Amino acid sequence: MNTESSSGRPAPELLAPAGNWECVHAAIENGADAVYFGLESGFNARARAVNFSLDDLPRLMQLLHRRGLSGFVTLNTLVFTDELSAFEKHVARLADAGVDAVLVQDIGAVRLIHEICPELSVHASTQMTMVSAETIAAIEPLGIDRVVLARECSLDEIRKITAATKMPVETFVHGALCVAYSGQCLTSESLGGRSANRGQCAQACRLEYQLINDGKEVDLGDMKYLLSPQDLAAYDHIPDLIDAGVCSLKIEGRLKSPEYVANIVSHYRRAIDEAMHGRRIAFTNETKREMELSFSRGFSPGWIEGCNHKRLVPGKSSAKRGVLAGRVVRQKGERLVVDLDLALSKGDGIVLQGDRAAGTEIGGRIFQIYTNHRPTDDPAKGRVEIELQRGLLKDAEVFEGQEVWQTDAPKLTKRWRATFANEQFQRRLKIHLRGQISIGQPIRFEVEWCEHREGLIEPQRRFELVHPHCPEPARKHPVTGTWLRHRWRDLEILLMRSVPARCESMGNR
Repeated sequence: MNTESSSGRPAPELLAPAGNWECVHAAIENGADAVYFGLESGFNARARAVNFSLDDLPRLMQLLHRRGLSGFVTLNTLVFTDELSAFEKHVARLADAGVDAVLVQDIGAVRLIHEICPELSVHASTQMTMVSAETIAAIEPLGIDRVVLARECSLDEIRKITAATKMPVETFVHGALCVAYSGQCLTSESLGGRSANRGQCAQACRLEYQLINDGKEVDLGDMKYLLSPQDLAAYDHIPDLIDAGVCSLKIEGRLKSPEYVANIVSHYRRAIDEAMHGRRIAFTNETKREMELSFSRGFSPGWIEGCNHKRLVPGKSSAKRGVLAGRVVRQKGERLVVDLDLALSKGDGIVLQGDRAAGTEIGGRIFQIYTNHRPTDDPAKGRVEIELQRGLLKDAEVFEGQEVWQTDAPKLTKRWRATFANEQFQRRLKIHLRGQISIGQPIRFEVEWCEHREGLIEPQRRFELVHPHCPEPARKHPVTGTWLRHRWRDLEILLMRSVPARCESMGNR
C-alpha cells in the first residue's frame, strides 16, 4: 500500500469500532489499522454494547499488536468525584495492558491520567466538542496527542483547522449522527434521566415529535421524526479528507454487528487505498446497497458538505429500514404482487411501508418468490409474487404503491461473516527481512512488519528469528543469490510459522 498520497499527504489510519471479540476479528481481517472499544467496568459512552472486561485487555491488546493494529480504549464519559479512586485503578490497568491510547471527554480526567500514567497517550474524544483551531489550542497544554473533531464540522472547516494547528486530527466518516453538537446533548437526561454523557443515551432524537408554531400544530403529514438524522456516509470524500490532512478516519458502530464492521471497514479500506494511488473511487449502486443492508437509516454526507438540514433529516423514519426494493401492486391472498427494482431472493427480509410506532408496519422473511406463477430459488426482479409467513398479511394495511424495503440479505451476511469466522488468518502483512549468514554461526533473521502509516504513533513490530543450522565453508559450489531465490519458498514456510500472521513477503534486504 502507498504510505503517501499523490499530494504528499501520509495515508490516514482506518479506525474501526468493536463491541465484542467477533467485531475485533472482523476489523482485523477486513483492513482496519486500529480498533477502539469500551470496557464493561464503565466510563465509556456506549454502555449498551457488550464491551470488554479489564481481564480481557492483555489478551486483546496482544492480539491487536501481533496483527499490526493499535488498540484505543474509550474513557469518554464525565467522571464524578466519588469515582476518582476507581478511575485511577482503571487507568493503571489500561497502561499495564499496553493500550495505545485512551479517548477522553472530561478535561479533569485528562489531568488525572497524566498524573497516574504520564506515558499513556490521550486523545480528545468527539465528546469534547472540538470545532475549531481555537478550541484545540485551549486544550493543547493538557498534553493531548490527537483530537477527534466534532461530527458537525464541514470539509471546509476541517481544512481551516488542520491549516491552523499541528495537532493530529481524526474525523468520523461513517455511522450514526446526533442532532445535537457532539458531547452537548442533554435531551436524554432531561426527558428520562439517562445522561448521554454517562453512556446512557436513550436516543430521544429518534422519537416522534410534533411541530408547534405560534401555539398551533403544523401538519407535516408523514414527517414525524423531526430530530433524527440519517447516517453519515463520507466515502465520496475520502480523497478530500486525506488532502485536508486528517490523520485518522473513524467508523462509528460499537453497538453494531461484526458483519457490519466487516462490510463497512472493507469498503473504506478500498476507498483509502484507491485514494492513495490518486484515484477517486466511485461506489456502484450494488456496493452502496451492501453497505446500507448492514445498517442504515439512510445515507447522507452529514455535515461534510455543509448544512443541508432537509437532506440530513428527511423526517420519515428513525430506524434501520434497509434499501428501497420496490412497490406493492396488490395483495393476492397470502401473497403480494410487487414490482421490484432490485433483485430479491428467498430468505431475504423485507418490511412494508407503515407507521412503526402505531404498529401498522409489518415485515418478515420471504418464504417463496414466484415469477410467471412458478416458484424460483434464483434472485428475481420486475413483477413477481412474494409469499410471506402464513397469516402475516391478515388484517394488514396493504395498498397499491406501498413501499417494499429490503432489510436483510442472509447470503450477504454469510459472505461477510466468512471474512473473519475462518480459523485461518485471511489478512496478509508485508514484512521486511534482513538476514545474517556466517560460517560457523547460526543463521539469523531480523523481521519487521507494520501496517501503520507514516506519522502515526505506532512503532514497527520486530523480532529476531534464529535457525540453529551453522553454515560450513563451501567445498564445491558456494551459495549464490540465484540459489537463495530458489530456496526462498522454504524460508517463507519457516517465517509463516513464526510471524503471527500470514505474510506477503517484500523480499530480503
